[in-house]
Amino acid sequence: MKAVILAGGFGTRIRPLTCLNPKPMLPLVNKPFMHNFISWIKSHGIKDIILSIGYLPKVFEEYFKNGESLGVNINYITEEEPLGTCGAVKNLENLLENDSFMVFNGDVLSAINLTDMIKFHKDKKSDITIALTPVEDPTSYGLVPIDEDGRVEKFLEKPSWDEITTNLINAGTYIIERNLLELVPQGDNYSFERGLFPNALEIGYKIFGFVSNAYWLDLGTPAKYLQAHHDILNGRIKFDFREKEIFNHIRIGENTNYHKESLLSSPLVIGNNCQIDNSAVISPLTVIGNNCIIGAGSSINGSVLFDGVKIGKNCIIKDSIISYNAAIKDKVIIENNSVVGDNAEIGNNNILKNHIKINVDAKIKDGEIFF
Repeated sequence: MKAVILAGGFGTRIRPLTCLNPKPMLPLVNKPFMHNFISWIKSHGIKDIILSIGYLPKVFEEYFKNGESLGVNINYITEEEPLGTCGAVKNLENLLENDSFMVFNGDVLSAINLTDMIKFHKDKKSDITIALTPVEDPTSYGLVPIDEDGRVEKFLEKPSWDEITTNLINAGTYIIERNLLELVPQGDNYSFERGLFPNALEIGYKIFGFVSNAYWLDLGTPAKYLQAHHDILNGRIKFDFREKEIFNHIRIGENTNYHKESLLSSPLVIGNNCQIDNSAVISPLTVIGNNCIIGAGSSINGSVLFDGVKIGKNCIIKDSIISYNAAIKDKVIIENNSVVGDNAEIGNNNILKNHIKINVDAKIKDGEIFF
């Protein structure tokens, strides 16, 4: 069975992290999220993958090439203009075989059992099978009520509370029979959620919901991106770490200098070739990338630092994200889901809090921000 991964979005909700980086290629515990995504698919025997990309396509191609290094075969299709979730698949239908195929939203971290989902699809002789997952607040998602046999009754896109009859949402993973693409207009911006699925249901095609309570998280915002790291470090989802475990749930890469007393407690991950000052403190739920420097007296807590980040002396970085090659000078406080973009420079004595976002290449003068 072939897999189509939709990875063409601009990632606007998580900017500035995606100004220079496609969202599916942002690091997830020090390797691209899409690397982990493809490994998950492969673990269920799916090795023939089509990546539908649009924004910064060369980043994907340069990293994965033909997929051989991951033990898969990857083809790339680039959208010249956005075609929507279903239009993107129609755009590559010539690469699909005349049977069922899988479609994945490429910005979801999931542990859904794809092997069981495929079996469910075949057992039900389904035309379309949609992975469904329960959520606490369903108003931000498309709801999919099903009957006792799992057959989809209707589709509700982002309903109000008085419309809610189920907490099962579309989890962004589908199995579709190839002939269903005949219903899709060629070259149009067309979605699964508002186009193909409700239309096929009205015509009478068999659409089933595969309900899974497995881990599922949409990585669309900085808060969710941080949560994904915390959940991985807390063991809520299986993950193949690159770094070696040197103490209990403390992983350190190669050629990294640190003092054991600086590592307050687990879990945490530090990449390769880092310099951690002996008086710095690295607290739990922190991920530090490769080639980073943490200065004397600084504290990093529950945060994610990309490769090449430099933190000066006596800084506090808490529950925030610092992107590639950013430089943070001395006595800087960054807290509360704040984000610093690629190559930004934050001068001495700045205070960044309350979800503030500093753009790529920004230069903040000493004492300029107390937010």
